[in-house]
Amino acid sequence: MQRIIKNLVNHLSEKPRTIFLIDSLGAILTAFSLFLIKWYFNPYFGIPNTALTYLSIIASIFCIYSISCFLLLKGHWALFIRIISFANLFYSFLILGLLIKYDTLLTTVATLYFLIEIVIIGILSYLELKMAKVIR
Repeated sequence: MQRIIKNLVNHLSEKPRTIFLIDSLGAILTAFSLFLIKWYFNPYFGIPNTALTYLSIIASIFCIYSISCFLLLKGHWALFIRIISFANLFYSFLILGLLIKYDTLLTTVATLYFLIEIVIIGILSYLELKMAKVIR
């Protein structure tokens, strides 16, 4: 498993713009999913609309940041990769906090959705931090 991660990090480090594309696609997918949940599936989730709106806005901001880095950045990759990595970690802790805060309101589907999102974002953040170390 370590070898697979090392190979993936080395491959992505050769083309650091790619991680910003991956991150921006993930962020827009998250924002879109949260809007769908808010408007169509909230009875199956139970999380307040306000929380979903704020999470969607944050994900949209991350998407704009990552796509801007993908399109405009010419250097200093490690710094900008670290910024989005720590932002993603913050977002994961925010979700975890919301899971704890709204524990009594959340359905099993909501808990599973957000836990899966935390795991995916955590893996991405881990890869980003490893990449930033290799690039630096």
